[in-house]
Amino acid sequence: MPACAAGSVGRFWCVFVLTASAATAQTAEPVPPTIGADDQAVSKQVEVAPVADDRAIANRIQRILRSTDWFQNPRVSVRDGVVFLEGTTKTQAHGRWASALARNTKGTVAVVNRIEIDGDAGSTFGRAGEEFVRTYRQALLLWPWILIAGVIMLITWLVGRLFAHLARRFLASRISSSLLLGVIARLFSIPVFLLGAYFVLQVAGLTRLALTVLGGTGLFGIIVGFAFRDIAENFLSSILLSIRNPFGTGDLIEVAGNMGIVQNLNMRSTVLLTLDGIYVQIPNAIVFKSTITNYSSASCRRANFAVGISYESSTTRAQILVADVLKQHPAVLDTPEPLVLVEELGMATVNLRIYYWFVSATYSPIKINSALLRLTKDALLGGGIELPDAAREVVFPRGVPLVQMGDGQGEKMSEHPVPSDPAEEWHSATIGEGGLRNESAEVSERSKDGRVPEAKENLLKS
Repeated sequence: MPACAAGSVGRFWCVFVLTASAATAQTAEPVPPTIGADDQAVSKQVEVAPVADDRAIANRIQRILRSTDWFQNPRVSVRDGVVFLEGTTKTQAHGRWASALARNTKGTVAVVNRIEIDGDAGSTFGRAGEEFVRTYRQALLLWPWILIAGVIMLITWLVGRLFAHLARRFLASRISSSLLLGVIARLFSIPVFLLGAYFVLQVAGLTRLALTVLGGTGLFGIIVGFAFRDIAENFLSSILLSIRNPFGTGDLIEVAGNMGIVQNLNMRSTVLLTLDGIYVQIPNAIVFKSTITNYSSASCRRANFAVGISYESSTTRAQILVADVLKQHPAVLDTPEPLVLVEELGMATVNLRIYYWFVSATYSPIKINSALLRLTKDALLGGGIELPDAAREVVFPRGVPLVQMGDGQGEKMSEHPVPSDPAEEWHSATIGEGGLRNESAEVSERSKDGRVPEAKENLLKS
């Protein structure tokens, strides 16, 4: 405070100076905080007059940094209370420690941390070794908890297996599908395992993590379901196919344009052996969604073929002749009775459609069809029934030539050859047809020498 001079003029001047000083002090703006290199603002107010000398602050901080042996070539400089830290260290934690030391030093306004982290290979391995030692020491302290957790999980696993075994025995007589039975047994064991994991986390004091694990199980299932949608679709299709059993092992089926003998049904696909001796694996999702034709599901099946006779021939006689062929053939069943029906009146022929039944497990459809076509042709020709060709358009650009036969006794046009002795030509099967036995059994016998894909797993009934 300025000293007031004696007299009225002096007292007036003193009062004016004091008033002006007070007004200046009230309107002065505070000094804004300084932001350091580590982006931390100064939390305390900056003194207008420095509390400590800059050189003293720098010397004090530098001596402390050197005494720790954590820093290489530490250098500290201070200007107007702002501390600048330089040098190198091995870890970021040491760098943060130096910043905290400088901020807590009396007289420090702000800190600019320029300490670099030493990233050479030697220091990296050294830090890794330190972390390993620290982890090892923590493990030594936590081994009782680890042992308790291991015992709890072992007990949980044994209890889960017990629940699955009991569920399997209880449901074995009620569920015929082995795959579905195994899935349901696992569903009984999963809650037991989740409860065991929850109890372990509870003992470890991780209650929130335990609730997160239990709550995230459903979300994890949804994520996995979207990621493995095709695999899950095949898996569910396998379960449904094993439950419904639309075909069995050894059945001749046609699905998705593939015909073959069923070898096995596994978790991913259905394996077929085609009549050409080739193994085909069809994904179960495609099998489940496709139309399945099972040729072995019924004991007998019906087949048909067509034949055309001329308009001049007797249709009734042709039907009798063909019906007699069907009646005499050993592979054709009497019940249901075979049919010889007039299908349509074509351009040049009367078309007959012949239907017959046979035992599919015993006879081959293509061999029976060949034998019946051969016998039908011989019977019709032997009975005087003409089998003309289909109508054709023949163009003669230079007209139709006329040939004079002399005395009028020209050679007659050759007709269809008629067997001299129809009885000698009648055979239910010839050497060319290879017998009438179903070739599925022969193909299956021959396939035993090869390797059936995924033969160890079969979810179908034999």
